[in-house]
Amino acid sequence: MGQDIELTAADGKTLAGYMALPETSSKTVPGLVLLPEVFNTNDHIRSVVDGYAAAGFVVIAPDIYWRQEPGCYLSYTDEGREKAQSLRAQMDTDQFTVDLGDVVATLKARTDCTGKVGVMGFCLGGKFTYLASTRLQIDAGVSYYGVQIDEHLDEADDLKCPILMHFASDDPHVPQETVNAIRTRMGAWKNVDVHVYPETEHGFNRYGYPSHNEAAAAVARDRTLAHFRAYLS
Repeated sequence: MGQDIELTAADGKTLAGYMALPETSSKTVPGLVLLPEVFNTNDHIRSVVDGYAAAGFVVIAPDIYWRQEPGCYLSYTDEGREKAQSLRAQMDTDQFTVDLGDVVATLKARTDCTGKVGVMGFCLGGKFTYLASTRLQIDAGVSYYGVQIDEHLDEADDLKCPILMHFASDDPHVPQETVNAIRTRMGAWKNVDVHVYPETEHGFNRYGYPSHNEAAAAVARDRTLAHFRAYLS
């Protein structure tokens, strides 16, 4: 369903992305930028992109490591995890958030997009979804088990759009103390919706892998679609 594309950053450099379109292309539809886990835009993430395109969105997933090592899409192995953590450590958070703004702008400008754009992401992508919601002009955000959000809670007052957050109950990468800190800071706000899924682990949305929880993933997806349809329509 999808295809590889090239995007242009504000500094004139090009980065790769994976884009998928809905089957009904005769009308304009909202856009989604989908941000991957630390493993980058691999086959699993591309299948998630395809799924949200089938639900009626124009979806782009960028190569998040394009400034470190372009085209490095990693598998869920020990070797892949080690490489992913090395690349993540080299990322400039502020620079990638700026690059993300360029991807959002590209999507908004497409003739098949309504101009309404949401951002969603998993793990590392969940962190950048939160930062997009505080730093960029987007219309809605959905974060799945976003890491290190607690390190940026000083930006919460800058939240520019409604955000939905999904967390796992048993997640060493995002422990309940972190979720509690997020809830304490912003959980009571009308534009913030936080859900913790019982008996789930980090990566519970990752179909075909041990941490996948079919029931929780289905509920989270229904909530995600309802959130985007409410705020991107």
